[in-house]
Amino acid sequence: MTALRSTQPTPELTASVEDYLKVIFELESGDGSRNAVAGTNEIAAALGIAAPSVSGMIRRMAEHGLITHERYRGVRLTDAGRRAALRTIRRHRVIEAYLTTALGYPWDRVHAEAERLEHAASDELIDRMAAAIGEPATDPHGAPIPTREGLLDAPSLPTLADAEPGTRVRVERVGDRDPQRLRYLAELGILPGTEVEVVSREPFDGPITLQVGSAQHAIGPALAREILVAPVEPE
Repeated sequence: MTALRSTQPTPELTASVEDYLKVIFELESGDGSRNAVAGTNEIAAALGIAAPSVSGMIRRMAEHGLITHERYRGVRLTDAGRRAALRTIRRHRVIEAYLTTALGYPWDRVHAEAERLEHAASDELIDRMAAAIGEPATDPHGAPIPTREGLLDAPSLPTLADAEPGTRVRVERVGDRDPQRLRYLAELGILPGTEVEVVSREPFDGPITLQVGSAQHAIGPALAREILVAPVEPE
């Protein structure tokens, strides 16, 4: 369990800078620890832009004290950069939760909407949206939502691909960037909070067979690696 706290005010930033900070935060390991760095090529791939463009932005962000950059090693967020990243992540995930809970949006459509709205929404609006839907702890895909004080509980979780045959696990979180993948998982009933049993796993990166309720489904290991789970203790 990792707790991150940021209480100091964060200056207004451009949408582009907020996107960079969010991606760097995720690449640093997703749980906010400083055990990893974000490489320029990784940032470029995550944002879908050319690496030379990333290099220029990295220099400007370092000059403004949002990141530190070691040549040939990578990028880390400073405390100021981390506060700004958490603020953007909170806005994104609260918007997703509000769209599904209050407006009935399907979970495969909210990510794109939140990407557009997160830069324009004020902190007051986000706080009101969160209060209106009962201060949710997670977004529709199971990702934890930072509190308005900047506290984020992000436990390190194994993926479904790590689960051994014969074990039972509860789906905690799934990747949210691919709408088709989300629709497919919904069709299979593999949603946050669902308990599944790993029936078998074929060798050489073969398919994984799951028992989901009364049905069995086989999924590939690449998809299974996008699903974070928690073990379920035997009754």
